[in-house]
Amino acid sequence: MIAAPDLSRFGTALATPAGWVDLGLVLACFAAGWALDRRVEIKSSSDAGIVRVGVGGANRLFFPLVTLALLVVALAAFRRWHVSIFLSTAIPLTVALGAIRLLVYAMRKLFGTPKWLPASERFVAYSIWGIVLLQFLGVLSGLWEELDAMTLPIGSRSVSVLDLVKGSVVVVLTIAAALWLSGFVEQRLQRAESLDGNLRVVLSKFFRALLLAAGVLFALQAVGIDLTLLSVFGGALGVGIGLGLQKLASNYIAGFTILLDRSIRLGDLVTVDGRFGVVTEVTSRYVVVRNLDGVEAVVPNETLVTTTVLNHSYSSRNTRVTMPVQVSYDSDVDRALALMLEAARAEPRVLGEPNGPAAFLVRFAESGIDLELGVWIDDPENGQLGLKSSINRTILRSFHANGIAIPFPRREIRLLPSGDGAAAVAADPSIGAASIAAGAAGESAGLPR
Repeated sequence: MIAAPDLSRFGTALATPAGWVDLGLVLACFAAGWALDRRVEIKSSSDAGIVRVGVGGANRLFFPLVTLALLVVALAAFRRWHVSIFLSTAIPLTVALGAIRLLVYAMRKLFGTPKWLPASERFVAYSIWGIVLLQFLGVLSGLWEELDAMTLPIGSRSVSVLDLVKGSVVVVLTIAAALWLSGFVEQRLQRAESLDGNLRVVLSKFFRALLLAAGVLFALQAVGIDLTLLSVFGGALGVGIGLGLQKLASNYIAGFTILLDRSIRLGDLVTVDGRFGVVTEVTSRYVVVRNLDGVEAVVPNETLVTTTVLNHSYSSRNTRVTMPVQVSYDSDVDRALALMLEAARAEPRVLGEPNGPAAFLVRFAESGIDLELGVWIDDPENGQLGLKSSINRTILRSFHANGIAIPFPRREIRLLPSGDGAAAVAADPSIGAASIAAGAAGESAGLPR
């Protein structure tokens, strides 16, 4: 084990020019290692201004290794002239820095990558190294004594600042370990392809909640808090849920119900609360439904449980799309139906047998004969408007080429002279009430008589 150096030797060394040179060499080695670390990034490709030579997590070791090599060379050269104090002390500390950075990186790779860790991994490593540095220099023990001597009155007892610091560190480390372990379990569950997606989500959230609860209880017990006090907190929480948090609690209970019965899964095409879209995220509190125009709706789980949900892909993703068409009475209906089927079969998204396209004569309408084309698709998340437009354009071109007319509404208006209108009706009974009504409508609209 490395023994802590005598701090008085540092003061004695700084009283001589050789001591300042020794300290300057240490600072220069660290500055050079930092500068090289900023210029060299170990990856697989190359960008302007950065040298990339390989792959892996060696980036964490580049700075301490380069600094260590420079310190060893500087120590070998300096010893020929004078006894080194600062260089000899900096070498084991640099080794400790490399080990700490590698350990933090290994923990990150082992237990997953929490969202907060990439931004603070360097901070965590250097904080641990700072504590090791203080302990190595013997400063930490004196700091502990000072903090232990400082007390704070809490209720009927006094608690030292050192106990508060230790308790805070235990709580933070325990929660961080619980989060890391839950991330590790979640990674393994996500890789289990044999499990259903909803079941993986349920198990991930269950283990996260379980580990966090166990971590908090362990931390409270470690800092000396009586766990029987939690019964009071539990009662207050129950009252709060009963008074104001019942909606939140019902959403969480509904969320676990949805995840367990697998009625709604990721990728399902649903219509809920007047919103149609694809389920992109399923959580314990809400479900995200992304509309085909890109708008995302956050739907509470209680809504999914208490209202009717149209799941267009529950048992099958096949969806039927219908397109009405009207032709005139003098058109060849059989030929029109055949052209509609040809237009549907020419579309790549339309499925073939057994759910092939079909065309029907629906009814005899006022202005023409109503026909309907029905096709099946297996990608409803891509929308229907583009499909309908393509098929309708093909039908229109085919109808024009084959002389099939698409009727449009026509209205006939007869204008009767004002003076002879009644006589004309009496003389010609074929003029019906509709003609008189049309004449009256024209007169009220200001048409010339």
